[in-house]
Amino acid sequence: MKVGPSRSAAVLRYGEGRTLVERPDEIAAEEPLEIRIEGQSVAVVMRTPGDDRELAAGFLLSENLIRAATDIFDITQCGRSNEDHVVNVTLRNPASFDPGKLTRNVFSSSSCGVCSKATIEAVRQSFPPIASDCQISVETLLRLPAALRKKQETFNQTGGLHACALFDLDGNLQAIREDVGRHNALDKLIGYAVLENRLPLRDQVLLLSGRVSFEMMQKSLAAGIAIVVAISAPTSLAVAFAGESNQTLVGFLRGQTMNVYAGRQRIVP
Repeated sequence: MKVGPSRSAAVLRYGEGRTLVERPDEIAAEEPLEIRIEGQSVAVVMRTPGDDRELAAGFLLSENLIRAATDIFDITQCGRSNEDHVVNVTLRNPASFDPGKLTRNVFSSSSCGVCSKATIEAVRQSFPPIASDCQISVETLLRLPAALRKKQETFNQTGGLHACALFDLDGNLQAIREDVGRHNALDKLIGYAVLENRLPLRDQVLLLSGRVSFEMMQKSLAAGIAIVVAISAPTSLAVAFAGESNQTLVGFLRGQTMNVYAGRQRIVP
């Protein structure tokens, strides 16, 4: 089986002339990944293959099971033939692993994160509010969607992936990750920062290609991100969480317009 972010398939295309034409097409890949900690299965996530070690590291951080890369001893991947389907994380202090801290059920779909949580109370992790007083200009924010779109390689092929990207305060792209699941894409991006010892991301801007949910805000808080902007809409719980966490939240960043929902002090003319 091919390992990668997309799969080639033959499709019947109905178009101009009202005719059906068979042609090859690229489809976003979606496959299960089992995440294990010290050999114990803790989750199966439906994800786009690729950056699986980062996905596991980001998952552990957002689940409050680690605080830094130094908590991880190793991340290994195994599978059958050419299909990598299991990631095992070993910790420097295995005794610190408490399965009871996990809030995610064993199975999580690519389209939902919070719906796999046991209770709302279990979701509210103990991450401190943001203390950063960083600022970004409106002009810089308006440039970000176009910069993201240029780098969405697999989306350009398939039209079926979400993207999360980190920018510095001058609008320079630092990293981007894509996945069929919004929360998976963010876990991959956060996992990249974990493994590169870049946490906390206090002076970085997170751009989301889709809507902003409570879980996306919680994950960004776990990584120390002060400014979260999205091309689509936030939920009411995301807005409330941003206010409680002293995060800046911007939605509907399109063309020359945007809505600032929380933390307006970080947005300057």
